[in-house]
Amino acid sequence: MIIRDLTNYLSETFSERVLFDEPMKKHTSFRTGGPAACFVTVDTEEELIGLLQKCTAFGQTYFVMGNGSNVLVGDKGYDGLIIHLGTGFDVISVDETVIRAGAGALLSRLAAEAMRCGLMGLEFASGIPGSLGGAIFMNAGAYDGEMKQVVTRVRAVDPKGEVRELTGEEMAFGYRTSLFKQKPYVASLITMELDRGDRDTIRKTMDELAARRREKQPLEYPSAGSTFKRPEGHFAGKLIQDAGLRGFSVGGAQVSEKHCGFVINKGNATSRDVVDVIESVQKRVKEQFGVALEPEVIMLGEF
Repeated sequence: MIIRDLTNYLSETFSERVLFDEPMKKHTSFRTGGPAACFVTVDTEEELIGLLQKCTAFGQTYFVMGNGSNVLVGDKGYDGLIIHLGTGFDVISVDETVIRAGAGALLSRLAAEAMRCGLMGLEFASGIPGSLGGAIFMNAGAYDGEMKQVVTRVRAVDPKGEVRELTGEEMAFGYRTSLFKQKPYVASLITMELDRGDRDTIRKTMDELAARRREKQPLEYPSAGSTFKRPEGHFAGKLIQDAGLRGFSVGGAQVSEKHCGFVINKGNATSRDVVDVIESVQKRVKEQFGVALEPEVIMLGEF
């Protein structure tokens, strides 16, 4: 539910950038999900600060989202405010070997800009579909690379609207985690330090990683990427395959036949279908191998 006083503020401040009862399947990579009570796009840090202050003052529940690539919203929707980081947060600047980018910048665009400038270190991120803010929230990674390796500073806003400057060390990056999983901060601007490299070599590496993704991952279907975290000493996809769950489906959701670590929307899946597949996989793998699989996907709202 949106607080009435906040509704007035939103309408006056953001005008056409405020959407009520907005279907979240339009904003998530799973292409599922019911309506958010309110969906507002912020384009500047000042707008973000003001909105967070209002939400805190009114006790309004909210969720901050970039590209929606790792979020599963329930079919009954989210009875709160979705704060979407808009175009003002996708600015990228390069100074020698330092890249500064807004939290809304897509990782694919960021990696392409690094390559254009002859900077290496972000090749691993070129095929990750998310935005930079989400990537540092979960310390996204692939092919032996992760955000921890390149992030040196993060500018963030806390729920009271206070701006904080955090070092890479203070971000407490770990496997698919960061300080932001313990503190309700919202990233605004991220600084990364890369290394000089040969542009053609960087492009070749990115092309090779893209080819590997196309060969091994079900990129032709909506999904949230790799569905489960890697359990210590194991690979999630291998465990799921060995449990006999390749192609297992509920409704329109399926364990990918191409890569068992992905749960995909094969066609007209509901969020409940996706959750049922995830829970069935967890149950079977736990029973057969004694390993608890933990989803990487953030589940939001009522299912």
